[in-house]
Amino acid sequence: MNRFASTIFLILLIGCSTFNPRPKFAGPWDVTALRAVPAAKFGPRTNLVQEVYYEGEPFEGKPTRIYAYYARPAQGSGPFPAMLLVHGGGGKAFREWAEHWAQRGYVALAMDLAGQGPDGRLPDGGPDQNDESKFCDFTEADANQMWTYHAVAAVLRGHSLLAAQPEVDRNRIGITGISWGGYLTCIVAGIDDRLKVAVPVYGCGFLNDNSVWLPRFEKMSESQRNRWVEFFDPSRYLSGVNCPILFLNGSNDFAYPLDSYQKSYWQVKNSLTLSVKIRLPHGHIWTFPEVDCFVESILKSGEPLPVLKPIKITGDVVRTSFASKVPVTKAELNYTSDVGEWQKRLWKTVPAEMLNGKITAQLPHDRPLVFYLSVTDQRDVAVSTPHVELSTSSAR
Repeated sequence: MNRFASTIFLILLIGCSTFNPRPKFAGPWDVTALRAVPAAKFGPRTNLVQEVYYEGEPFEGKPTRIYAYYARPAQGSGPFPAMLLVHGGGGKAFREWAEHWAQRGYVALAMDLAGQGPDGRLPDGGPDQNDESKFCDFTEADANQMWTYHAVAAVLRGHSLLAAQPEVDRNRIGITGISWGGYLTCIVAGIDDRLKVAVPVYGCGFLNDNSVWLPRFEKMSESQRNRWVEFFDPSRYLSGVNCPILFLNGSNDFAYPLDSYQKSYWQVKNSLTLSVKIRLPHGHIWTFPEVDCFVESILKSGEPLPVLKPIKITGDVVRTSFASKVPVTKAELNYTSDVGEWQKRLWKTVPAEMLNGKITAQLPHDRPLVFYLSVTDQRDVAVSTPHVELSTSSAR
């Protein structure tokens, strides 16, 4: 190697050794500014819960407040792990949800994201949570007036408020959200690297590819649609998730179908767990054992959920293996040979053979075929493999 080539090689080597990775995409949010502890006013405590108002982002040129329930365990002084609780469409700050986590030994913050207080709309609340607020046209300059912008900022500010409380262990804070709250959880988990665990329930990204809101996207111009996706679709943020994350959904969810759901969770580069339940109802349900046990395994060193390895297909036989510290009670093959809208497909479930940590199932001869394997442990906690699609031309 001549002197010139040696010099170039040395420059490249030094450059590579000092290269700083590109910061994760944060969209329109100033994440650093949102780490500041917001001004807050706490009300009196009733049993485990007290009301709190905290500072939000300006809306239409005016300051805003966010209403929330703050709950803590009845016994002990902490520091306790903590959870951010993000409601979905038509929801509000749920006292009972905050109590659920406080009873399990966590501090919890359940905030309202629709400009509501305990008795109706706040005079200084942020934007309403309706489809017009979510999908209206906007420019880059006024992205900070959109509902998603305010909702994500409210969650980030809520995290900062939680972390500042003396009874909270700021290094053990997680998040879970339901429906639109799951959508928000996907975004927040992708831009807030303080989080230690995340559980989006139902919600996902790629909403413009397939979701119940396709008619909304079809009415947009191409530039409108691209701008919305660039700023507010979770697909732009999920690759930034750096904490363990559990995705929980139903096979026939009316809003977040399995094709967009799978595209979303494949964006995650970190620890990923999946639980897809056949015909799971959609609603503000916060009593899933999968959510409680997953969070506890990360924030309180509880027993982890079972782990399923990637599946292998040989002819009409599908196999996988699993590891679980809690005894597994059943293994199942879940499948559908229907086509068309994911929400309307008929799924069937049959037992799979389980022996010495290995699972084997016979696939139906039908093609096309969509299927996945699942296991359930003694806690009634179920985890799944990603679904697999076999086309008509797939060899058996």
